[in-house]
Amino acid sequence: MVKFTTHRLRHIMDCKHNIRNMSVIAHVNHGKSTLTDSLVAASGNIIAQEGEAERGNTVKSSGISLYYAMPEGDLKNFKGEREGNEFLINLIDSPGHVDFSSEVSTALRITDGALVVVDCVEGVCAQTETVLRQALGERVKPVLALNKMDRCFLELNLDPEEAYLTLQRVVESVNVIVGNYEDALLGDVKVYPEKGTVAFSAGLHGWGFTLTNFAKMYASKFGVDEAKMMSRLWGENFFDSATKKWTNRHTGASTCKRGFVRFCYEPIKQVIELCMNDQKDKLCPLLQKLGLNLKFEKELTGKALMKCVMQSWLPASSAILEMMIFHLPSPASAQKYRVENLYEGPLDDPYASAIRNCDPEGPLMLYVSKMIPTSDKGRFYAFGRVFSGKVSTNMKARIMGPNFVPGEKKDLYVKSVQGTSIWMGKKYETVEDVPCGNTVALAGLDHFITKNATITNETEIEAHPIRAMKFSVSPLVSVAVNCNAASDLPKLVEGLKRLAKSDPIMMCTISETGEHIIGATGELHLETCVKDLKDDFMNGIEISISDPIVSFKETVLEKSCHTVMSKSPNKHNRLYMEARPMEEGLVEAIERGKIGPKNNNKMVCEEFGWDKDLAKRIWCFGPDTIGPNMMVDACKGVQYLNEIKEAVLAGFQIASREGPLAEENLRGVCFDLCDVVLHADTIHRGGGQIIPTARRAFYAAILSAKPRLLEPVYVMEIQAHEKALGGINSVVNKKRGHVFEEIQRPGTPFYNVKAYIPVIESFKFSETLRTQIGEQAFPQMVFDHWDMVQSDPLEPGTPASACVADIRKKKGLNEQVMPLCVFEDML
Repeated sequence: MVKFTTHRLRHIMDCKHNIRNMSVIAHVNHGKSTLTDSLVAASGNIIAQEGEAERGNTVKSSGISLYYAMPEGDLKNFKGEREGNEFLINLIDSPGHVDFSSEVSTALRITDGALVVVDCVEGVCAQTETVLRQALGERVKPVLALNKMDRCFLELNLDPEEAYLTLQRVVESVNVIVGNYEDALLGDVKVYPEKGTVAFSAGLHGWGFTLTNFAKMYASKFGVDEAKMMSRLWGENFFDSATKKWTNRHTGASTCKRGFVRFCYEPIKQVIELCMNDQKDKLCPLLQKLGLNLKFEKELTGKALMKCVMQSWLPASSAILEMMIFHLPSPASAQKYRVENLYEGPLDDPYASAIRNCDPEGPLMLYVSKMIPTSDKGRFYAFGRVFSGKVSTNMKARIMGPNFVPGEKKDLYVKSVQGTSIWMGKKYETVEDVPCGNTVALAGLDHFITKNATITNETEIEAHPIRAMKFSVSPLVSVAVNCNAASDLPKLVEGLKRLAKSDPIMMCTISETGEHIIGATGELHLETCVKDLKDDFMNGIEISISDPIVSFKETVLEKSCHTVMSKSPNKHNRLYMEARPMEEGLVEAIERGKIGPKNNNKMVCEEFGWDKDLAKRIWCFGPDTIGPNMMVDACKGVQYLNEIKEAVLAGFQIASREGPLAEENLRGVCFDLCDVVLHADTIHRGGGQIIPTARRAFYAAILSAKPRLLEPVYVMEIQAHEKALGGINSVVNKKRGHVFEEIQRPGTPFYNVKAYIPVIESFKFSETLRTQIGEQAFPQMVFDHWDMVQSDPLEPGTPASACVADIRKKKGLNEQVMPLCVFEDML
């Protein structure tokens, strides 16, 4: 890589076949940012941001554009289209911590390829699977980097054959996950070392290789076919140095070794051992054999010497950039199969065609995936990807927000773009315009975009927006924020607005008591949001933060013990209702979108044994018409029922959003409307009479069906030494959790431990664990399921009743739950 000018960069932006948009994704602490830095170092840029350096992990995704001129000789096997040998790589480094999965989603939406980084010793972990699933859901093609290879040589001293089997297991684990999310349009996206889609790297020391590197080296040295050599460097291929012959099974002779071990692993092991033992007299002849005439400083010893030698022999940047160029798609090829994932409108309209063809002359279609705070306090760049057309400074743009509906004026603005820039880690390079296939940062639109939007030309009134992103996490934890001086309230409101804009998934709401609530996905995400609010958006104003609050849900344990009845305020109308828990698996099917308002009949009958007639009479899902609760019309021969349907459903939406125990969302409750008695005169059965009656009937039905609280539960994955297992079990048990899996990693003293732990107990878990066992374990928590709090919340003195009282107190409600008699009427 060489230094490059903005002018040179802008020139390559027009060569859509020479662009690679890719994100770096991984589990936390697998060395993703360190590896990215080794790619970026040659362009004099570094990605780490403040807060990340101290904590040692990435919390915000950040982008950078890299220029790479590949030698023509190395491109002789390149099969795709290209214009010259200069390539532009728009790279986005994204966080590995599960709390920041939303940042991964925003990165994947605007990229076509993903470098999946996996620690070759720890292997595939919980978040590796999550990010891979996210990538394949967005039709983003993965390549793999097995990182921290230095651990095999320096830390574990693995036997070469054992090291190969360890690496092979990781590759297979990744391919199992990829195989589970197969997509016909993407084709075979499994990773194969022998095809060059797997790199082996040590990001910390800046060296790495793909089998292509060694195949080239041996092909030129021994005059063998490069492709044939490459296929023999992985899998069941053994070379007997005595007979100089290849075989596909081990002959048992000591001279017979696996191709990868003999030609890749052992030469590296030899070089590293000579460097670490400071045997320069043996090292120099060996390096000359490898074709390296290295002149290193005499005082270099140990790791410093190894780093210098390995970087010169096998630079990570060359290997990984070559893998990206050869095996990741350009925008021109990726948009052909990504268009139906991206565009909401008809797939045969001019906008879909322009996206499909990545047409620079077509109408502008640009998706803004996130807002980035600028150095100018309070202002933001809108960062996104141009899918078709060209965006330029001072052009009039039509902005379609997430709530925009084609043909309507809601969430629609026409404004001028004040500036177009390229995001370069910590700085921005201004350019006149940016064509399709590239990422861009736009200035001057931040007042009209909250989190994401679609931008097109002012005149394109027929355009549909680009589909909104689906996040794999949702806010579970919240805190209340108050300013210490009442006069600072407007500044707090403004600061919260900016915070909400800067984070793709964070929620800012106002509670019934007038408090400002920040909702985040977990403890670390919450901590980051509060830090950003204090440091970047409050200009030194003093604020106070409450203890974290966890979202609960409400459900029922069994069918209502009797049919409840509620009368309307004028006593002329009566609703009869029952509540029951949903069948196992039905709630999950609704939450995954398999069953919903548009597709509810067939699956409910076939998989959950519902009567066909009853399935046709599902009135609604809630809350928000898509939630995991149902309202069913089980009446027979009731007059005027359709006239009150809307009013009953309004009551159902209120009840499913705020249950009777603690005004939390309901989950897994099905309501049967058993009978209705209505006044003959329309004026006596209007919405004002029916909505409050319906709401009371729903609450009464819940209270008569053994109501229960549901608490969110994390699945926690910990990599730890076997000595730490006792301490982990002890801390997990204290936190009301339980360990359900302990698997030893083959050939190492390390274990993968999985445990369930309630979200409310997870705060300060990492600190408690560290005090118990030291720095030997790294817990990673991800939301897994909702678990029923076993005790009865209506019985005084139980843990569930204490929990309900606590939630009600925080919400400013009366601590006592309203009894059934308040909602149920008697004949």
